Amino acid sequence: MRTHAPTPLSLTDLTDLTRRYADAVRRGEHSVHIDPVHRWSRRLVADDVVDVWLISWATDQAAELHDHAGSLGALTVVSGLLVEQRWVRGEGLRSRSIAAGRGAAFPLGHVHDVGNVEATPAVSVHAYSPPLTAMSYYDVAPGGFLRRTRTELTDEPEKVSA
Repeated sequence: MRTHAPTPLSLTDLTDLTRRYADAVRRGEHSVHIDPVHRWSRRLVADDVVDVWLISWATDQAAELHDHAGSLGALTVVSGLLVEQRWVRGEGLRSRSIAAGRGAAFPLGHVHDVGNVEATPAVSVHAYSPPLTAMSYYDVAPGGFLRRTRTELTDEPEKVSA
């Protein structure tokens, strides 16, 4: 008998999932810690199809410009405001603010950086399907080209730099 890998969730499914967990966080069903030095995160769900993470962002905490390898992703902001710098082919980095109650979805190949530039902390829920196995990191090279700097095996979103 052949076994098949579980089918990943769609971007719509991931968006709905992050909204449901964001609502649960707002109701106090999941505790949040704000670390002023390093981003804090806690995995809420881990199975063969999806992983869901709760992440807090103190002022000036950000991820590095990255992708999620072979995983689709979505996030919903629970509280505060996050700024996403996303790579748009032919245009370069574009910025968008994501306020509490709003979210974003990440198709394959989506390269972005997420961070909190506000004085108040932000909290967000992220989901990835299939679960994360690797992330590639980038910089913008002279001439405005996207350049991959490294790829790391990981099962953690928005990897925290020490």
